[in-house]
Amino acid sequence: MKQLSPLHKTIIVCSLTLLLALAFVGFTQLKSGQQTIVLHGASQFDDTHSYTRALVRFSELVRSYYSGPEKVEFVLHKNSELGTEKEYFSYMNIGAVVDFAITSPSHGSTFSRMITVMDIPFLFEDTEHYLAAMESDVFAKLEEQLYQRADVLILGYGGGEKRHIFGRKPVRNIDELQGFDMRVMGSPIQSRMFAALGAYPTVISGDEVYNAIQTGVISGAENSASALDYFKWYEVAKDVSLTAVSIIVRPLLFSGKRFRQLPADLQEAIIRAGHEAMQFERELEIATDDPLMQQLAAEGKVQLYEFENRDTLLKLAAPVKAAYAKEIGASEILDAINSLK
Repeated sequence: MKQLSPLHKTIIVCSLTLLLALAFVGFTQLKSGQQTIVLHGASQFDDTHSYTRALVRFSELVRSYYSGPEKVEFVLHKNSELGTEKEYFSYMNIGAVVDFAITSPSHGSTFSRMITVMDIPFLFEDTEHYLAAMESDVFAKLEEQLYQRADVLILGYGGGEKRHIFGRKPVRNIDELQGFDMRVMGSPIQSRMFAALGAYPTVISGDEVYNAIQTGVISGAENSASALDYFKWYEVAKDVSLTAVSIIVRPLLFSGKRFRQLPADLQEAIIRAGHEAMQFERELEIATDDPLMQQLAAEGKVQLYEFENRDTLLKLAAPVKAAYAKEIGASEILDAINSLK
């Protein structure tokens, strides 16, 4: 079991003090049998998706670890019932509607630019490097900043899928990447990084990628096997270069306002369950990532290409990563991640 972080310990102690004070002046009734605590989670996906499965596991673990007098119920809103991940973050920020969710880090960037360090391409050299970072405290400073500015708590980290370049033509080496018109996400580091590598990046929303490739606006993009499969992008761009331009990081978030209202022993159960549920989520993603890509290849939906001299990409990416990390105040985080290689 991972030890409580200093931030988590501080929050629990402060919350306990507040609850005791409220009880003293008669504002709470926490006697056995008098309270049911209902916690609401949200996912954009169905029951089969790793995010949804991880949130179900989180709920089960909390109930397993909590032995207090209050009854705890979980309501999980699936299939975008409560909107998008961006909206989930906003709800958690104000302490209403959604109590917990797994989201893209970028949705917290309004409050903390530092959180976009998780979106830097080539942040991790490989899966082993990624896992070492996820099980360390490299993001502790970021967690504290997000809690102070957005009142949102990070309980653990999932992800693990690799994102590869794909398109209407092979990109097998650095020369073939030159001038490659590709879609990138809206984060500034995405455009900056791929431009530095010689590509021509264009910011396009995910739901427009298919048509943009089909009509020749772009030649390709970068994403995971599951995204290629889900959005059927292989129908218009079947050449996949195994570049592993990034390994996905997805935090499990919990509303700070809601968290502080809960009993201290339930808070501890939530923190413990959050860490373990995201270990489970990572295992799901990593276990299915490469097999799914191989399945798509076996079915003739994609053509796979090894990328020659990937080390060249890593070397070219290094100064871009360092400059961006300095810009967002995350140089210490980047140094800590690099030290785990």
